[in-house]
Amino acid sequence: MSAHPRPERVLDWLDEAARRRAKAGLTRRLRPRPADARALDLAGNDYLGLTRHPEVTGAAAEAARRWGAGATGSRLVTGTTEAHALLEAELAAFCGFEAALVFSSGYAANLAALTALAPAGTLLVSDAGNHASLIDGCRLSRAATTVVPHAAPEAVAEVLAGHRGPAWGVTDGVFSVDGDAAPLAAWAETCRAHGAALLVDDAHGLGVVGPGGRGAVAAAGLAGAPDVVATVTLSKALGSQGGAVLGPARVIRQLVETARTMIFDTGLAPPAVAAALAALRLLRAEPALAARALATARTLHDRLTTAGLTAPAPDAAVLSVRAPSPETAVAWAEDCRERGLRVGCFRPPSVPDGVSRLRLTARADLTPAELDHAVTTVTATRP
Repeated sequence: MSAHPRPERVLDWLDEAARRRAKAGLTRRLRPRPADARALDLAGNDYLGLTRHPEVTGAAAEAARRWGAGATGSRLVTGTTEAHALLEAELAAFCGFEAALVFSSGYAANLAALTALAPAGTLLVSDAGNHASLIDGCRLSRAATTVVPHAAPEAVAEVLAGHRGPAWGVTDGVFSVDGDAAPLAAWAETCRAHGAALLVDDAHGLGVVGPGGRGAVAAAGLAGAPDVVATVTLSKALGSQGGAVLGPARVIRQLVETARTMIFDTGLAPPAVAAALAALRLLRAEPALAARALATARTLHDRLTTAGLTAPAPDAAVLSVRAPSPETAVAWAEDCRERGLRVGCFRPPSVPDGVSRLRLTARADLTPAELDHAVTTVTATRP
């Protein structure tokens, strides 16, 4: 008699894993939202309120008519249109870098940067609070990786001090959980003192911080530096989809020729490219959008903490409100949803410190009445 399980039992371990997650309060479910959802959305990352802007949606529609719904192939085959090249040129110029390269997502951009720029023998020094895409990029690269405590450049110095060879410091510019900004100037100084380059994921900085919303790298005076590479998403402040790597032209050449998420992934769809470009031009024309998003986040923080809730002061548009446990965080978010407010719910293992949170994202287009609704709802439903 065979000792192996029957075919219908081979995947029974999945049910046990689901039971363990449920017991730990970590069950996750997809919730399709209707196009005409009436709830106030403070869960998404539409920081500037541009995802439904008529110039953005109009550009996407026109690109679909002109180029089609999809890119039809990888960037090196048929997936690079004139629209891609135009977005890359304007994005690089806006952010202060020599060149840019657009990917199908910010996740793909981070994987590309780390796997193509960190060959065997490289040391990656990664902040403990980094986004999963940076973590996965470090894992997939052929480099050795050392994780250092959050926002601790002195720990970076200790690791780099004993290394001889190529090295990168790797950090978010603004961290996605608590919305705190990395000490980028100190990171850069430390890396330079030890001959290392710096890679910054500026997904949550672009459009919100820095001069005219040019990001955390620009705010630190590092844009265009020969030893600094930045990655961004087009799906947050720019209200579209996709990601990009920004840096010296030779970095972009390396990615075009060697990055697997460039060579083997279908290019970003032209409607998303056109939408991102339209949003970028709106931000460039109206830099006050960035200031409004940041001011809204600080207003939310002041009012919620005055009401007795615990939330670190935001450096960008992300506001994190502490919850007692994963179960209470889920119930709290659900109570908010039932009262017409969508908020994020972050729980382990998504949060590196194990603390559950409600995550609110400020938007430049929130009205005073919507701010009142958000504050009243979150405070009235607190566990």
